[in-house]
Amino acid sequence: MFTTIIVRPIFNLLSLVYAILPGHNFGLAIIIFTIIIRMLMWPLVKKQLNQAKAMRALQPEIKRIKKESKGNKQQESKMLMELYKEREISPFGSIGTLIIQFIILIGLYSGLRKVVYDPKELVTFSYGFIQHIGWMKHIALNPSAFKNTLFGMVNLDKAALSKTGIYWPAMVIVIASAITQFFQGKQLMPSDKNAKKLREILKGAGSGEQADQSEVNAAIGRSTRYFLPVMIFLFTVSYPSALSLYWFMGGLVAFIQQSIVLREDVLEMEEAPGKITSKNVADIVEAEIVEVKDNNQKKKKSSKKSNKKRRK
Repeated sequence: MFTTIIVRPIFNLLSLVYAILPGHNFGLAIIIFTIIIRMLMWPLVKKQLNQAKAMRALQPEIKRIKKESKGNKQQESKMLMELYKEREISPFGSIGTLIIQFIILIGLYSGLRKVVYDPKELVTFSYGFIQHIGWMKHIALNPSAFKNTLFGMVNLDKAALSKTGIYWPAMVIVIASAITQFFQGKQLMPSDKNAKKLREILKGAGSGEQADQSEVNAAIGRSTRYFLPVMIFLFTVSYPSALSLYWFMGGLVAFIQQSIVLREDVLEMEEAPGKITSKNVADIVEAEIVEVKDNNQKKKKSSKKSNKKRRK
């Protein structure tokens, strides 16, 4: 069922891109395939990023709630839930996107594995209408025509690290994917210079201090900036570099998407009628200044008139 519903559709999208692509370079097909997948996921990704941006904007409010609750965890949790509900934010809103990404990764890996071990699977595992494309017919008759490379420079069948040693072209892609993941995660982390490190929290807990759960969660989140890149490196270094190429391109496109969303001045939820946004704050301030000036001028005029009346 997983193969029918997940693996085969994902693989067939890749094989379709490869079949109609001029030059029929499999590495370039993976790059285009990755961009298409990220574009299809854009509405979900944008929603996730808006949630992350909103969470970053809520940090002052969260600190205020922590002070007001004065260590009462039940009251703090209740106030936080009310705050999330009021701002229509889900703290776990990014989980769905991550699950979809991993499903696609597993499906793609299963498909690529077939091609790596038997290039004929590129044709036999494709849908009928794809098999009838001219280049796929040619591959069916001449399997040696299929070149699993990236522009002839990187053999996508080979792993970066194997029994034969280090394959440096693939190793470069693996390292680049880990670095991209690091910066991708760093973009979404709230910046707080006064935030405690996980080591400090654990040290304080060992000496009898009560650990703040929100600080623990934030510290763990910051630690994943290093944990995920290391995990990706260890996961992809021993697999065919085609998978590393997909992960690298996915991370690169995701980084660009995040940059676009996080640089917007206003969240979509702030654009509702009647809400103050960062775009009109300056106008409001100027309006208040003008209004104050007008009121002062009116007061001066009225005082002059009253003085004249008294003299008369």
